[in-house]
Amino acid sequence: MKSYIARIAAAALSFGIVVLPVLTPLAQAQGRSWYYGCQGFNPQAGSIPAPGTAEWAQWQSCLQQFLSLSPQQGAQIMPILANEAREIIAIRNNNSFSNIQKREGIRAIHQQSDEQLKPILTPAQHEKLKLARQQAMRWATEARLGRQ
Repeated sequence: MKSYIARIAAAALSFGIVVLPVLTPLAQAQGRSWYYGCQGFNPQAGSIPAPGTAEWAQWQSCLQQFLSLSPQQGAQIMPILANEAREIIAIRNNNSFSNIQKREGIRAIHQQSDEQLKPILTPAQHEKLKLARQQAMRWATEARLGRQ
């Protein structure tokens, strides 16, 4: 019986040694800020940078890289995306909403922003934006484990 338990323990340890390095990058990617993968911002606290600050410039640079934007496109969409982010954060932090209500609210925000963003972005950039918005949806409806 002890040898059977020892074999199971050895198999579990071997499995952990093989699987853990594979899962670590995934866990790190999930720990990043949801908002277009830009690190250094904490949307949980509602800290979308203010225009004209160093953080704003950093965030704009990150978004320009992520979406492959020209500087002109970046300047045009930053206020729109910042407003969108603030509204998503407000929805996420509203504990009276169910996940379904949160999803519906976020979809409405995205539709409003799309009217302004589609003329600015290329179809490829808009597809990247849609992927980032899916991250936002997951972030807004995920369990928070008591954190705000």
